[in-house]
Amino acid sequence: MIDSSLSSLGAKVVLAASCDENHSPENIIDGKAETFWMSTGMFPQEFIIRFAEPMRIAVMTIDCYNVKSLKIEKNTSDNASHFEAIAEKEFEHTEGHLQSNTISLNGTSATHLRFLITSGYDHFVSVHRVSVES
Repeated sequence: MIDSSLSSLGAKVVLAASCDENHSPENIIDGKAETFWMSTGMFPQEFIIRFAEPMRIAVMTIDCYNVKSLKIEKNTSDNASHFEAIAEKEFEHTEGHLQSNTISLNGTSATHLRFLITSGYDHFVSVHRVSVES
């Protein structure tokens, strides 16, 4: 199943390292590429998505801009206290359009996903959409 809006499945962004009132972290999971979360500078930046119930994830797609390096970690408990690394990706720079990257997570099960943006192509990055396929 692909869901263009994780929020419709009860997912929530429970942590974001930075917040701009015009570009809130909740925009990451609303399913719209036109809305986005924007960092406020400095790296690393991170955000955590909590699913309403444990979810088996085959593939995850992230649409973003100016992200250079991303690490993804998972948690399988109710609280977001211990994370395990599951993927790391270097993104190509795209000028004037979104970076769309699909990352295989091989059916991993998670209650939380933590996204660590360790570097960018500029001081600011934006994340427009995260979607999953189970």
